[in-house]
Amino acid sequence: MGRAEKHTRTKRSKLKIFGYSFLSFIVILVAGGSYIYYQLQPKNHFKNVPVVGSTDANASTLPKLASNTFNILLMGSDERKGEKIGHSDSMMLIHVDLNNHQYQAVSIPRDTRVHLAGYGYTKLTSVQYIIQATQGRLEGVKAAVQAIGELTNVPINYYVETNYEGFQSMANAVGNVEVHVPFDVTLTHPWYKANKGKVIPKGTQVLSGQMITELVHERDSLKNTDYGRQQLQEVALEGIAKSALQPGNIAHLPALISSLSDYLVATNMTKEDMISMGLAVKNFNHSQLHYHQLPGASKVMYDDVLKNNNDEVVLDPQEINSVMTKYFVN
Repeated sequence: MGRAEKHTRTKRSKLKIFGYSFLSFIVILVAGGSYIYYQLQPKNHFKNVPVVGSTDANASTLPKLASNTFNILLMGSDERKGEKIGHSDSMMLIHVDLNNHQYQAVSIPRDTRVHLAGYGYTKLTSVQYIIQATQGRLEGVKAAVQAIGELTNVPINYYVETNYEGFQSMANAVGNVEVHVPFDVTLTHPWYKANKGKVIPKGTQVLSGQMITELVHERDSLKNTDYGRQQLQEVALEGIAKSALQPGNIAHLPALISSLSDYLVATNMTKEDMISMGLAVKNFNHSQLHYHQLPGASKVMYDDVLKNNNDEVVLDPQEINSVMTKYFVN
């Protein structure tokens, strides 16, 4: 065998080895990608979910959820830009049933009377502020989650909190939102001074990210204050969901979901959780989302934190148990 021929065969052999190695590398990448894709499929990803917002005292009494079902607490803070402390301004608990593709939602009034260990009775909205002022931002959010967990006595698996800027950024990301406003809304305490006194009229409105955020924040001008605000939050959530799921936005949904962490104050959801959640709602229809209310009465009660009497919402424990048992634990 000549020297040139030997060199050619050696070169071919090396190329062959390189080719097999490269092919193996591609196979590994594809297999790895397939595995990740499989793992991110909602029914695979959410088989085992965490439980937050429970204490040692009630952890053993919390009901067990069926496989592929979980509860997410959405929270809005009135924390302003540059601040690291705020009140829980809006709270909505959503039960996700991946088996039947159904979603149950209930808003919890910010003025709900709750007991805060070490302080006494106060409004739910104050819990986060009090603990953030003494123990830091994250501990304050966790304290609010825990208070809601104790109030509802259902497992809270995930929590997501954003503030005004974050909510507006998310709304802007899906474009103008069509909202069916249930009644005239006068902006009495807007985030932007230029919007004070503006009226968002009853009926179908197409709102910008700024105006939809003003809408869900308003309550002082509403006939039923907190309960009126709950109605606004519900129609806003439905409008944002429908806008996000428009054909033109569907392809960008996983990227949008995975970027949500940039808009959040606090969450225990990972980007993988968010991407999987995006895949779960990709074929969402608004008829799959069902709203409920927790009946209660507005009363003047003594606040152990503020050391005076103020208006608080006292929820009916039996009604809480009825709604939660029927819609949030199955």
